[in-house]
Amino acid sequence: MKRTFKSAGMAALMVMAAHVGPALAEYPERPVTIILPWPPGDADDQLLRLITEEFAKQTGVPAKVVNRPCGYGIEGAAAFAASPADGYTVGALIIDHMTSYLQQDIVPYAADDMEVVGIFMNFPFILAARKDAPYSNLSELAEYAKTHDVGLAHFGFESIPAQQTFEAARQLGFEFTTETGYDITDCTTLANGDADVMNATVGWVLPCLADLKVIAAFTAEPIPLVPDAPLLSDQVEGPQITLWSGIFVPKGTPVEIKAKLAEIAEAAINSDRAKEISANTGTEVYWQGAEEAQARIDADFVAVKDLFAKIKR
Repeated sequence: MKRTFKSAGMAALMVMAAHVGPALAEYPERPVTIILPWPPGDADDQLLRLITEEFAKQTGVPAKVVNRPCGYGIEGAAAFAASPADGYTVGALIIDHMTSYLQQDIVPYAADDMEVVGIFMNFPFILAARKDAPYSNLSELAEYAKTHDVGLAHFGFESIPAQQTFEAARQLGFEFTTETGYDITDCTTLANGDADVMNATVGWVLPCLADLKVIAAFTAEPIPLVPDAPLLSDQVEGPQITLWSGIFVPKGTPVEIKAKLAEIAEAAINSDRAKEISANTGTEVYWQGAEEAQARIDADFVAVKDLFAKIKR
C-alpha cells in the first residue's frame, strides 16, 4: 500500500509540473546587444559603452555595442525593430527614427513596433564652415549665397538638422547650390572641398574644431566647447527641436526587463565618466525615464511634422 501511495503521489506531482511549466529564468541569461545605427566614436557610442560596462557590473553578464551604420541610420534601426521582445537586443535610436523617418515613410517599421526605455543625451549639432569662410552667421551666409555657390553636406535629406538648415535658408531667401547626404560628416568633409558648410556634431569634428567656424548651434543653450557660436533659434523663427538619442526595446518586452535596463542605464549616465564625456564633447547628458520620454517623443512628432510641411510651401 505504501508503494501504491508513493507512486500515486509522484504521478500527481508530475501532472502539476506539466501544467505549471518550466520556471522563468532570471534576466539576463546570456549576453545583450545594443545596436547603434552609426559608426563608433561619437558621444552616443561612448555613453552606450559605459552602459554596457554597468550592465556587466550589475548582472555579471556581458553586453556589447554593435555599430550598424548604413542608410542614414535606417539599416540598424530596422534590424533592431525586427528582433525578439526578450531584452537581448536593444536599440539606440535618435529623434529622426521616431519622427521624420516615419513621416517620410522611409523605414520598414512602425512607431508602435518599439517602446522607449529612456532618453540619455542631446547631440551638440552645428552648422559649420571652414575658419576662413567669409561669413560668421546665417545672415552673412545668406548674403554671400546671393552671388556665390554654396554647397551643403548633411546627414540625409530626411534628417531634422538638414530640414532645419533648409528652413533657415528659406526664411533668409537663399538656396544651396548643392546638397549631399552622408552617413557621417567630419573634418575631411570641409577640408576636401566636398561642401562649403555642413551639419555635424561637435564630437565628429573635435580634432579640427579650432579650424572651423560654427555659424549656427542647433541647441537650446550655447555649446560649452564653442560658447560664442550663435544659436539657430536666435537667427531664424521656428520651434526648438532638440536632437536627442534614447534607448528602445521591441514592443512587448516584459516590464521587469525594461525596468532593469532603465536602472542600469541611469546609473551609467549619472556616473563621473559620463560627465567627462559630456565635458569633452559638449554633449548634454542626462536620464529621462520612459513616461516623460514618450510624452516628449509625441510632442516632437508634431513639431517635426510642422517643420517638414514647410518643404511644400
